[in-house]
Amino acid sequence: MLINKMYAWRGYAGTHQASDDPNRIVLTATDKGDVVGTLSLGIDSGIGLMADEIFKDELDGLRQNGAKLSEFTKLAFDPSVRSKAALANLFHLAVIYARDVHRCTDIVIEVNPRHRGFYKKMLGFEQLGELKTSPRVNAPAYLLRVRLSFATEQILKYGGTFASNSGNRSFYPFFFSPREESGIVARLLRMEKDHVD
Repeated sequence: MLINKMYAWRGYAGTHQASDDPNRIVLTATDKGDVVGTLSLGIDSGIGLMADEIFKDELDGLRQNGAKLSEFTKLAFDPSVRSKAALANLFHLAVIYARDVHRCTDIVIEVNPRHRGFYKKMLGFEQLGELKTSPRVNAPAYLLRVRLSFATEQILKYGGTFASNSGNRSFYPFFFSPREESGIVARLLRMEKDHVD
């Protein structure tokens, strides 16, 4: 519901539901039991990523250079919730799932031109290719990519430092601290192992 509400408010076409694709997980942020944010993480597989629909050439170029790709889709956040930490925590959990659980090297995302600056400035994404039209939402989109090695460097340097005014204006100071991240990674890997066993 949150995804449909936020996408409709932005004027994007289509109905947006969670997928039962085993290569896609949905992460949510909650506040007092209410879902206030959601983000889907897709892991590259034989069926590809959603972005392959219009950016296949760009993604195949990354794959040919050895990248293992993951993809952020269906990001929606309730605008009444003004918490940078909640949004950053959602991004950080997606990074952990992509990097530590699925061993991905890169995250890609299709974004509307008006959101491109946010992802570049706040998370260090880089633009790949030119502006295209996404038939899924009938809107223009850029393909952006961030290397998980870059995200990891930023987390190690700035994660958990938002209260100390580190001078870094990105979202990374609002990510978990490296110590908190280690605990989360250990718990997730244990859960994954138990699930497989």
